[in-house]
Amino acid sequence: MNEVTSGSGDASKSNAKIVYILYLVALVFGITGIVGVVMAYINKSTAPEWLQSHYQYQIRTFWIGGLFMFVGALLSIILIGWFVLLFWVVWLVVRSIKGIQALDAGQPIENPKAWLFN
Repeated sequence: MNEVTSGSGDASKSNAKIVYILYLVALVFGITGIVGVVMAYINKSTAPEWLQSHYQYQIRTFWIGGLFMFVGALLSIILIGWFVLLFWVVWLVVRSIKGIQALDAGQPIENPKAWLFN
């Protein structure tokens, strides 16, 4: 029985890592971000508690990132929008790398509801 639990935890951990990677790939191919958030929603309820923090973090990364992109696109008419979009790219990379590092260390995300870098 413990092997099944351990195995599903490993699969869920792999899925969480795939979501982070899909977010990074989304900087080039935008559709992978949508695939990533769908995977996060699907896996969140069945994951162990410490992994649920990663999925919550990933879901919030997607939606907050969408907000940054929307605001950046609106403001791109004036110069400030391009800075917002540049900030979004850096923000997404930092959040994804920090998430992967915590995941590899087997640690939950300390504050998955954070807006910035955690």
